[in-house]
Amino acid sequence: MAVHSDALGFTQHDHAHCREHALQAAEETCAREGLSLTKQRRRVLEILLRKHRAMGAYELLDVLRGEGQGAQPPTVYRALDFLVSNGFAHKIERLNAFVACAHPGERHKPAFLLCRACGAVAEMPSQAIGEAVREAAEGLDFELERMVVEAEGLCPLCREAAA
Repeated sequence: MAVHSDALGFTQHDHAHCREHALQAAEETCAREGLSLTKQRRRVLEILLRKHRAMGAYELLDVLRGEGQGAQPPTVYRALDFLVSNGFAHKIERLNAFVACAHPGERHKPAFLLCRACGAVAEMPSQAIGEAVREAAEGLDFELERMVVEAEGLCPLCREAAA
C-alpha cells in the first residue's frame, strides 16, 4: 500500500513548516495549560508529523525501537492518549490508528476522509455534519454521546493512477 508522503491530506504543502508549526503549537498549548510534553510524547508526535499518515501504535513502537529507544507498548499508548486528549493527534477508528492533527492548537472535532488505496487521511471540518446528526438524534429522542465521522474512498492521486 503506497502512501503519498508528499501530501497532507490530499494537497501539497511544506512539510518542514507543517512540522515546526505543529510542534510549536503543542509546546505553546502545554506551557499555557500546564501540561507536560515529555520527550516520549514529543517524539511520538514528531513521528506522526513526519509520516503524515495514520499509524498504528505498534508501527510507532517499531519506529521508536528502530531509533534505539527501549519503548514498550504502554508508553506509546500513554503518549498517544495524551496527544489525542489534548488535540495534538486524532484516532482514526476505522484503521485503529492515529494521525497528527492538521490544525494544532485549535479545539475541534474533525471528520476524516480515508483513501482505501494508499492510506492517506485528510482532516476536514465536521461542524455541519455534527449539527445534522445532533438534530436528527433529537428528533428521534436519542441522546447522542459520541460521534466519529470517517468516509472511505479514493484520493485524487489514486483516482488518477487508476484511470
